[in-house]
Amino acid sequence: MRADRLVSLVLLLRQHGRLSAATLARELEVSTRTVLRDIEALSAAGVPVYAERGRHGGFALLPGFRTELTGLNHDEALALLVAGSRRGAQAFGLGSALASAMLKVVDALPESYRDTAAGAAQRLLVDPETDLLSRRPVGEEVPDTVVAEVLRAVFTGHKLRIHYAAADRTPEWRTVDPIGLVTVRDRGYLLATRSGADRTYRLSRILAAEELAEPAQRPDRVDLDRAWQERSRQFRTGGDQVTVLVRVDPARREDLVGTALAVLAEEADVDGRLRLEVTFQDPRHAEWAVWHLGTNAEALAPQWLRDSLRDRAAAIATCYGVPS
Repeated sequence: MRADRLVSLVLLLRQHGRLSAATLARELEVSTRTVLRDIEALSAAGVPVYAERGRHGGFALLPGFRTELTGLNHDEALALLVAGSRRGAQAFGLGSALASAMLKVVDALPESYRDTAAGAAQRLLVDPETDLLSRRPVGEEVPDTVVAEVLRAVFTGHKLRIHYAAADRTPEWRTVDPIGLVTVRDRGYLLATRSGADRTYRLSRILAAEELAEPAQRPDRVDLDRAWQERSRQFRTGGDQVTVLVRVDPARREDLVGTALAVLAEEADVDGRLRLEVTFQDPRHAEWAVWHLGTNAEALAPQWLRDSLRDRAAAIATCYGVPS
């Protein structure tokens, strides 16, 4: 890991000319003291790095210095495979590897193209921290130690022992055969089998993980996209699902459909609204989805949903009624 960091440090100095210790520490995700030790190590190894004093000082390389570009390591190659989605790299614990890999890619470009590539990169922003309404995406934190063990078991084809906290259940240890990893909307999932049955685990609910020496029982090749579609179908057809009939403003159709599990039927009403028959995971899910749309949607059936929405509206009206 330190060797990769030293290479990244040299590449940063080559691409930016001069950087302060604080900036290097931020880019490399280490402390300033670690950066100073790395600078000393580079100097001792013969890399011509020097310090410039003063208000705008920092560290720089002697002009014209070039070094042999090392090949991409395993994690950096993986990071590039998911570089189409920066969030995917973060979900699988490959964020720092992606940054390091991109430094090496830029450095490998011909010098005449390097400035052009850097300028183009400044004009592209992928997945900013907030949307136009200043809402931050709700990410999930997964300990690096857990991600490392899960990744290792997935790639080596070994069984994996996980301490898993399923919703509303006491965490328990279980041994699984890992198949692959999927990231959807900032959430990471482990696809596996347990005693031959398909299982899907949220990475954020894995409290601890341990790669075992025993080989996993799994096919040599896998179509993850097809496997994910099958898991999705199983999810949609299980649990306490409910089917509801809703009239919705066409402008809010996607808001309703986006929260539903499936659309079973759809037709236009005489007044221009849409009549949809949709399924939700459970009654609470259905009530939240329709209530969220306010007067832009009306639940037509079942009656319990209409009663629940009416009671909620009455409670709100009472809360904000005119004081006597």
